[in-house]
Order: sequence, then structure tokens, then C-alpha cells
Amino acid sequence: MRKPLTDKAGEVRSLTEADMRAFAPIGDIDPGMLHAIKTFRRRGRPTVPAPKLHIGLRLDADIVQRLRASGRGYNARVNKLLREALAQGKL
Repeated sequence: MRKPLTDKAGEVRSLTEADMRAFAPIGDIDPGMLHAIKTFRRRGRPTVPAPKLHIGLRLDADIVQRLRASGRGYNARVNKLLREALAQGKL
């Protein structure tokens, strides 16, 4: 009979070579686990076809103040304004 891996308090004891030999590969125990590991959602931003670039841009303080005062999402609004200006040939 194998010795339990945990004690009464639930603490895992040090594993021996015999313990390691008794373990089976996860694919034999639960094949779905391998699929779950491969498809687990990756952390961070999702990939997009045309990612935005981070640039350093210096603007006058009053412009930045008005942009921030316009509320959340001002970066997107600035992007939209620049795109419209470019489309109209103003830049």
C-alpha cells in the first residue's frame, strides 16, 4: 500500500522516486486536460490585424486638459479626428 501524499493537515509530503514512478502521464488520466491547456485563453490583449502604435507626442497643456476633460476614451476621439483630417486633406 502506498503512503498518502498528504498528511492530516493537508500538507504535501516530499515525493520519493517510488511516488514519481507511480504517477501516470496526464494524457493517460485526462486527455481533455491537454486540449484545455492548449486552448486556454492567453493573457493580455488579443491580437488584431492592424495594432495601434504607441508614440511620444508633445501637446500644449491646454489641449491635453480639454481632451481629458471630455471624458474617457479621448485617445479614440483624437485618433478619429486625425483620421478625418487626413481624409479631408487637412494634414
